[in-house]
Amino acid sequence: MAVWFVFAVPLVIMFFALFMERVESRLRHVAVQETDVEEFLELARPDEVRALYGHGIGRALELFRLRRLGGRAAKLRGRRGRD
Repeated sequence: MAVWFVFAVPLVIMFFALFMERVESRLRHVAVQETDVEEFLELARPDEVRALYGHGIGRALELFRLRRLGGRAAKLRGRRGRD
């Protein structure tokens, strides 16, 4: 009976570790990066901070990124108009 434990326990631990690695890799892509949060906290506007309070970091970062992309698009449009 003890022989089964010698073989079963390492196999269970190995499969659990492989399973957790897959879970971690999926969460790594979904999770918010530390640099994104730092940049948000330094440059956020009041409406984005309200979104952080009311809806969480995901929605607040979405608004922040949309504002940043909108500003870049306006700059590009301005440069094209000069040409």
